[in-house]
Amino acid sequence: MKNLLLPLTSIRWQDIIDIILNSYILFRFYVIFRGTNAFRVLIAIVVLWFSQRIAVYAGLIVTSWAIQAITAVAAIIIIVVFRNEIGSVLQAKTVKTLLWDFARKTADTPVAVLLEAVYELSRTHTGALIVLPARDSLEEVVHAGIPWNGQVSKEMLLSIFWPDNPVHDGAAILQGSRVREVGAILPLSRNKSLPSYYGTRHRAGLGLSEQTDAMAIIVSEERGNVTVARGGRLVEIQKMAELGEVLQNHLGGAQGKDRPPRGEKRELVIAALVSFLFVLGIWFSFSRGQEALFTLEVPIQYYNRSPEMEIVNTSSDNVRLNLTGADALIRTIRPEHVAVRINLANGQIGRNTFAIAQNDIRLPPGIVIERVEPTTVTVVLDALMEKELPVQVDWVGSLPPDLIMVSATVTPATVRVYGGSLMVQDIGTIYTEPLPLDDIRKSGSLTANLVLSPPSLRLAPDSRERVAVAYVVKRRSAPEEP
Repeated sequence: MKNLLLPLTSIRWQDIIDIILNSYILFRFYVIFRGTNAFRVLIAIVVLWFSQRIAVYAGLIVTSWAIQAITAVAAIIIIVVFRNEIGSVLQAKTVKTLLWDFARKTADTPVAVLLEAVYELSRTHTGALIVLPARDSLEEVVHAGIPWNGQVSKEMLLSIFWPDNPVHDGAAILQGSRVREVGAILPLSRNKSLPSYYGTRHRAGLGLSEQTDAMAIIVSEERGNVTVARGGRLVEIQKMAELGEVLQNHLGGAQGKDRPPRGEKRELVIAALVSFLFVLGIWFSFSRGQEALFTLEVPIQYYNRSPEMEIVNTSSDNVRLNLTGADALIRTIRPEHVAVRINLANGQIGRNTFAIAQNDIRLPPGIVIERVEPTTVTVVLDALMEKELPVQVDWVGSLPPDLIMVSATVTPATVRVYGGSLMVQDIGTIYTEPLPLDDIRKSGSLTANLVLSPPSLRLAPDSRERVAVAYVVKRRSAPEEP
């Protein structure tokens, strides 16, 4: 149970940002691509991914491999097959729409008036192209429209598409109960599989529906047929009731300018919650699913030592840690991320044994200690004391046979040192570095460094590290002849 809850109890602030950021990205994907065929295939891929993870946990090796292969192929299919749809959706979106916008105001279009006008145009074989926007802005894809701002009525629509009207070849764009623009030019579809009996109006309506979520109603001038272009598809409408149902479905899906309607608001909240849970599941899967073991040797750090004491000796300078955790976290660990710190606040002069507890080890979140070697460390502490010691020259070698050393003077003759009392009290002399006698031919002087042994021994601040040595030699007297 402890290991099961570990990813949640040890969650880092980076993990929180990671989950929230990716949840929002997934939620925006839903907002942007919902209703498209690419989104439906994407949902299928998500289901496949979940199935693959379940197969992995269940130990179904072949099934897991097969689902993984299908998922990879499906991902390629969604990119290749729906590239035009994906491109159209992205091209029609502004940066605001992609990042945080939701929709525009609900269109309160008079459906009955629109139906009467469309079928009157159909009956008289009057070509028409009527656009009903949804959520997407049409500013980027519709050009050369003439502002109209007239109340939608059957007579107005009939007059707009009257063959002698200069704007009858363009599209009429409706916004709620108003005709916002007339004579608008729509982007033409590049669909090469479009039947030849479809003219420019159908290709324009289809092109708009490929790039936006708007719906276009096309009335054929030659055949009088009514066709609806929506979601990159053309659907011929046989009956007025059928068109009414399509209109109600489309207009009911349009969204508010400032806020979505209540039903859609609920849908967005559910989508946001599902996105969060989905990303949380992926994070949990990665953080929990692939654990790894790791061994790290870390130097021991001591703190809270009394200024009047010093560490004379320790039983170990390093600790060997066996760590476990998610493979992704383990691979990011560096020695500087881990620290073992021993508190010397309660240390006494002499030998002190400290147990290395969990609180003494600092680890990144999500990492667990499996083993510690050694589990205790012995620290010898000593009180600091100061002592004045005579300096003695460490002569090495021998003088030439014809010379003898008469005297040697060291300046200064004594130095003050300080260190642990147990150490300093046993030291009676401090030596210089070794000085060779073999090279001496006459009296002279030189300088030499002092040798501090053991290394923890230190010179007092007013003592010098180098001393001067003046020496006097003379030649031996020749032996008297018998």
